[in-house]
Amino acid sequence: MSKVKNWHLGREMEYAYEESRPKRQWAIVFDLNKCIACQTCSLACKTTWTSGKGQEYMFWNNVETKPYGSYPLAWDVRVLEKLGPQTWAGGKYQGKTIFEGAVPSERAVHFAPTDEDWMYPNVGEDDCAGSVPNAGDHIGELPHDRWFFYLPRTCAHCTYPACLAACPRKAIYKREEDGIVLIDQSRCKGYGECVRACPYKKSMYNPHTRTSEKCVGCYPAVEQGVQPQCVVNCIGKIRVMGFINPPWKARADNPIDYLVHKKQIALPYYPQLGLEPNIYYIPPVHADPAYLRQMFGPQVDGAVERYKTLHKDPVAAGLLTLIGSTDRIMHGFRVANGVARGFDEAGQEIVDVPVTEPIIERPAVDEKTGVVHYNTP
Repeated sequence: MSKVKNWHLGREMEYAYEESRPKRQWAIVFDLNKCIACQTCSLACKTTWTSGKGQEYMFWNNVETKPYGSYPLAWDVRVLEKLGPQTWAGGKYQGKTIFEGAVPSERAVHFAPTDEDWMYPNVGEDDCAGSVPNAGDHIGELPHDRWFFYLPRTCAHCTYPACLAACPRKAIYKREEDGIVLIDQSRCKGYGECVRACPYKKSMYNPHTRTSEKCVGCYPAVEQGVQPQCVVNCIGKIRVMGFINPPWKARADNPIDYLVHKKQIALPYYPQLGLEPNIYYIPPVHADPAYLRQMFGPQVDGAVERYKTLHKDPVAAGLLTLIGSTDRIMHGFRVANGVARGFDEAGQEIVDVPVTEPIIERPAVDEKTGVVHYNTP
């Protein structure tokens, strides 16, 4: 095992291979305060990538309801139980990662989902945590004791992938040009070690081809400067894909760096597992704080409070208006004079939107025609 730097944990950790960060790292930020679980992202991914034989059960992108939903069943609970105590102190993770907690014969703490575990992609949907509401109850404070939230998930294309570490065939690799993690189908023999090792359960076995498959980050689109299908088809405009830098190389004009490093409102989920995942979430402001700390770590309290005050920050508010406003990858952004602008890798402007939409009031009666306006264009 090698010692590598994991900035999510605030310390070094053990990993199967030496540290080797790509030239740039694919990443997505999700705003969980906006997700409505419409599953448009899931269907966009499904129709694009997993419509073949043996892929019927595969959802490379899925949306589950927390705290009770999960796909496969209880993937998070079972990994956390196996991992043992998970404590933080002074911004550093004090417990063991799945690599450090593994027995000598294994590369990572893991469990193997059964076929039944994969049969219920919508289990727990809209199940509410907390007390049972009474008729006429009014919820007037945040957070409150009745809550759930939707969690969209794809492969996190981790900096330290457990699937890659566990593969005995070395069929899994991380691309140098964008950090996307792929499986070489010509080398894969379907041993399933990647399925067992990935704590997020985003490597899946195809019984027809007898190989493992996973989210490919929509790399053909990314190579053309276009965001993945799950991102561009999101009707809630909750997600943005770009490239993240580690904190020591962060750029304030990079949309992903800004949300993760500068504003510190987007956090990795289950960072204690040790994979340094490159999926980041803006936590829901209404959910139980203790549950959010378990999922996102101790930084979540500050992230929630900062999110509540974003309306006072014109730059942050402007960036949020850019999310979902273009299918192109934004490598930079700028907000000035009430307008937010996004730029491609060459620095060319690809989108501009007003930070505040103009409000136009139309009189009920059109004096020129004498017509009364209702809900008509």
